[in-house]
Amino acid sequence: MASNTLKEELKKHIIEQLNLEEVRVEDIEDDAPLFGEGGVGLDSIDALELIVLLEKYYQLNVTNPEEGKQVFYSIETMADYIEKHKS
Repeated sequence: MASNTLKEELKKHIIEQLNLEEVRVEDIEDDAPLFGEGGVGLDSIDALELIVLLEKYYQLNVTNPEEGKQVFYSIETMADYIEKHKS
């Protein structure tokens, strides 16, 4: 289970990177889907931004689309991925 500090940091980066002016950190649930209905509502363009965000802040590359679907499912899955792969 990823640290709350990392999850908060990720939420801030996502809001900033995607210019989600209407969204606050506390609006994003850790386990809510980031894409589609019922979650943050991101789309495929946003997925590219999330890839850039991981490279920029965490020096991690997600190149496999299937892996990306799992990694970018929620804040929780992104944080877990970062913790597993950071050196």
